[in-house]
Amino acid sequence: MIVRGPGAVHNGPTPSKEPPPMLTADLSKLLTLRHLRVIATLADLKLVARVAEALNLSQPAISKQIAELERLVGTPLVTRERNRLFLTPIGARLAVHAQQVLSQLDRAAFDIEAMATGITGSVSIGVVSSVAPILLPAALTLFKRGAPTASVTITEGHFTALYPQFEAGQIDLLIARTWQPQELPGVRQSVLMRDAVVVVAGRDHPLGLRETLQWADVTDWPWLLPQSTSVALNAVEAHFARLGLPLPTNTIASVSLSLNLALMRAMPVLGLFPKSLAQTHVARGDIVVLPLETDGLLSEARSFWHTRGPETNNTLALFLRCLDQAAAERNTIPNG
Repeated sequence: MIVRGPGAVHNGPTPSKEPPPMLTADLSKLLTLRHLRVIATLADLKLVARVAEALNLSQPAISKQIAELERLVGTPLVTRERNRLFLTPIGARLAVHAQQVLSQLDRAAFDIEAMATGITGSVSIGVVSSVAPILLPAALTLFKRGAPTASVTITEGHFTALYPQFEAGQIDLLIARTWQPQELPGVRQSVLMRDAVVVVAGRDHPLGLRETLQWADVTDWPWLLPQSTSVALNAVEAHFARLGLPLPTNTIASVSLSLNLALMRAMPVLGLFPKSLAQTHVARGDIVVLPLETDGLLSEARSFWHTRGPETNNTLALFLRCLDQAAAERNTIPNG
């Protein structure tokens, strides 16, 4: 059971001024998991019919749960406009707490089940560097809590370099950003996340002061680009071609995020960073994000594994579940 969604944001009509809430003294004792599931799912789906379908309940049952919640809290939690429901500010806050509680319960059940398996095997993972720091820390934390004596081997690279190892069975699981994904014989794949790629530069780069930019303004600057044999470079070349521009010729081929950050501090070079990582380094004052639209370039990350892999390797099966759990938790957080 995973409650998915971007969290509750009041995006409907502004309700009339609400009276001060008269909270029931023992609210925490009276709220049920069904109450929490209803308000959390409502924050995501907004339609009673969709909430009822998602929770396998009738629409009158959903309406009853909402009415009970409002009676317990002592103030309106939703406003109605035609057939849509919008959370009031108090409803939105309650939905955030409900999602957090349900997520913790999910994680507790996952941990207990994982520990009960007693898995002690090994799993080898190939991953591209632009995805590794976003998903692997949470997935590995879950995995090692459930299987502390299992071993994990991680190899970083780009898809084209890692795929032969995956094909030969040297890597059990491959995680990569995709461009024009296609079916692969004997291979299962799953979309883990969508995380936009943005153009970045060092904080002192002259272009960092520009409020507007065109792609034609950046082609003559030095660039950090993916390696020549990578799928990522093919995607970047196609992006420049769609814009009617040549690929920059003053380039450094590097897949190391730490090296790229150091180079951006040392010289006026431009690069591509996952948006979620870029936001972290912008907050630290390391880089700036340039105002250029990347049109979904390399935004999708997928996992790849051999069809029978989880059947023959329990450790891989557990790690896949940990990876899905980490991706789901990441996707329920606003702004990733």
